[in-house]
Amino acid sequence: MENIKDSMERAEILLEALPYIKRFYNKTIVIKYGGHAMVDDELKDRFAQDVVMMKYIGINPVIVHGGGPQIGTLLKKFGKESKFVQGMRVTDEETMNIVEMVLVGKVNKEIVGLINRHGGNAVGLSGKDGNLIQAEKYYLSEEKIKSTPPEIIDIGLVGKVKIINSQLIISLTQNNFIPVIAPTGLGENGETYNINADIVAGEIAAALQAEKLLLLTDVSGVLGKNKKLINTMSNKEALKLIENGIVEGGMFPKIKCCLKALKGGVKKAHIIDGRLKHAVLLEVFTDKGIGTEIVL
Repeated sequence: MENIKDSMERAEILLEALPYIKRFYNKTIVIKYGGHAMVDDELKDRFAQDVVMMKYIGINPVIVHGGGPQIGTLLKKFGKESKFVQGMRVTDEETMNIVEMVLVGKVNKEIVGLINRHGGNAVGLSGKDGNLIQAEKYYLSEEKIKSTPPEIIDIGLVGKVKIINSQLIISLTQNNFIPVIAPTGLGENGETYNINADIVAGEIAAALQAEKLLLLTDVSGVLGKNKKLINTMSNKEALKLIENGIVEGGMFPKIKCCLKALKGGVKKAHIIDGRLKHAVLLEVFTDKGIGTEIVL
């Protein structure tokens, strides 16, 4: 009798997911994969299972991954110090070679292999493949004194997205592949640029007019003034949190990325806790979801 009860509970869980399976069938969901979920072996397995399940039930997942800690580790082995300005990695030519080696040659292939081992059909891409990400140099600006022009800061081979070749990604998803994308871009003179993975995920989501953008983080989501999780907020509410200094640090660029994606046509953006097992499935297929949902 106990086994029947357990089976009935599992059936109820599956039925709870049914409306979401119907809603997202043949839709695209862009996932920025990073943080603890990329280094913990169990979480890596769960993430791969989530992605494969999404594909098998008719959703088109597109993965954009980071690799900051792995890059930092290899730079240290080569005797190079990691330098950051306003959260962006200063990237000279030697550092760019290491960044590309780690992101494209190591991390990307590991994710592809893991998804395929769990029954998926993943294919790895960098921004150079099929002119996927055309980029241009990105300059930081810093206001030293009010009423004076901001200082322009050159941080090397760091880029911003110019054009996304969305047709390449669409072609892959339509042919049952799961694209796994390393956040590097190609400049007009053939130079390679290092691009923030959150920014790339947002730009790709907008280019694909994705149903959802999910950013996996190492926190529970966006916290309000009382340090409690905000489940849902509008773009106006998000901007107010930024203006009031409640949102800062690493969360600031994530929210900005979400807002830009929403303005570009993405239906909803979510900042979720990648430290939870099956975080992606919990967000997409349950009534409550997890983390913070941002809408226009």
